[in-house]
Amino acid sequence: MLVRNRRSANWSLEAAVWSPKKACSNVVRQLHDWGYREADQAAGGLTEALVRATVADGGRRVSLHLADQNRQALIVALSHRPGLAVADTAVLAELTSLGAVSCGTDTAEDGRRIWAVLDL
Repeated sequence: MLVRNRRSANWSLEAAVWSPKKACSNVVRQLHDWGYREADQAAGGLTEALVRATVADGGRRVSLHLADQNRQALIVALSHRPGLAVADTAVLAELTSLGAVSCGTDTAEDGRRIWAVLDL
């Protein structure tokens, strides 16, 4: 995955039950560092849902990516478990209910990606 022409941050986490909470604190802290303080609950909820879904894929680790542009945040979680089906509409419905203005999922050679865009 390549993010250009915008601020970004990323983290590699163990695929463990504690990872969604750790990911949430990483994303909220980074958004604060970038000057966004009003979207803590939505950003945290989206991050936890993304990471929880990728942990459930059964890989050994999860990569989490964050980028901002034009007062929007892109949050992406990658499961690092190739060969998984894309069609997980339950997680997309959850992301939408948590405030994502756009979301999606796809697969790549290095696993399933699930992403959400949040207005800040």
